[in-house]
Order: sequence, then C-alpha cells, then structure tokens
Amino acid sequence: MKIIAFTGMPFSGKSEAVDIARKKGIPVVRMGDMIWEETKKKGLEINDENVGRIANDMRKTHGKDIWAKKTLEKISSMEKKDLLIIDGVRNIEEVETFEKKLGADFVLVAIDASDKTRHSRAMNRGREDDTGNIDLIKKRDRRELSWGLGNVIASADVVVTNEGGFEEFREKISKILS
Repeated sequence: MKIIAFTGMPFSGKSEAVDIARKKGIPVVRMGDMIWEETKKKGLEINDENVGRIANDMRKTHGKDIWAKKTLEKISSMEKKDLLIIDGVRNIEEVETFEKKLGADFVLVAIDASDKTRHSRAMNRGREDDTGNIDLIKKRDRRELSWGLGNVIASADVVVTNEGGFEEFREKISKILS
C-alpha cells in the first residue's frame, strides 16, 4: 500500500488536498482527529487552545512521534487499499517513524502557501478548532513550528504551491494522487 502524507502550515490547503483524495474514494487518516478524540476524552472543548495543549502534552509524555504511532495503529486496523492518505504530519520524528515502518511506500507531500494567503484563509474557514483572531493564528503558527513543522516541510518528497485558484490546486493534487 502506498501512503501519501500531507503536511504544511495551518491553512495552507491540506484539508482541501484531503477532500480531493476523499472524493476520489481514497481512504484518509487525519492525525488531528486522534488529538480531537483525546481532547474529548479529557472532557475538554474542541478549540485551538485545548487541542494544541493536548497535542503538546502527549508529545512530552509519550514522545514526539506519539501521533504517528497512533496513526499506524489505526492504519493497521483498516481494510488494505492501494493508496491511503495521512493528513497532519507535524514533526520530523513522525516522519522518521512513518519511514521506518512504511519504507519506500511512504511519500511526504508539503502544501505551501504564503503567510498572507494562509492568514486570509484562516479568517474565513470556520472549522471547529479555528479562530478568527490573527494574533491567535500567528501563535498557532509559532506553536506548530516549535514542534518541528518547518523541518518536516523542508524534508518533503514533493512540494505543492497553493497560491492560485482552486482548480489549479485540484489539478496539482489529482496529478500526485494518480
């Protein structure tokens, strides 16, 4: 099974890439869903602050690759397909865990967009854990960079720029998925 993992800064277009894959019938494992589950288990509201704190706490307690390990557990319980998507790789330890377990079947794709573009999207997206406050958006950027996200993006096998329109981005992602 070939596994493509999407990474990138918040609001770069990872969710759109994942939606394109889903519409093609490709199964998706969103690492953030596992963090949301853990947040809910602790009786906390799903918001950026709580989700970020739980993600951080679990990394400190169980190692920086805890979410990769949980993702691999989930994948092992799924029906085997030719292609699977992982959404949300955040640090190099996760990449190393995936590469060690999956070998050449693991491909890391970074979605890249400028800060101006990402921040504009952030103000309009409206997902459950989003905020419309630009200072909190920049704080989230700094938090994710502190996890090593910049190194993950730099180590990507493929980088897709997402500054144009939706159709252009859809074509780029569809080509990768083919």
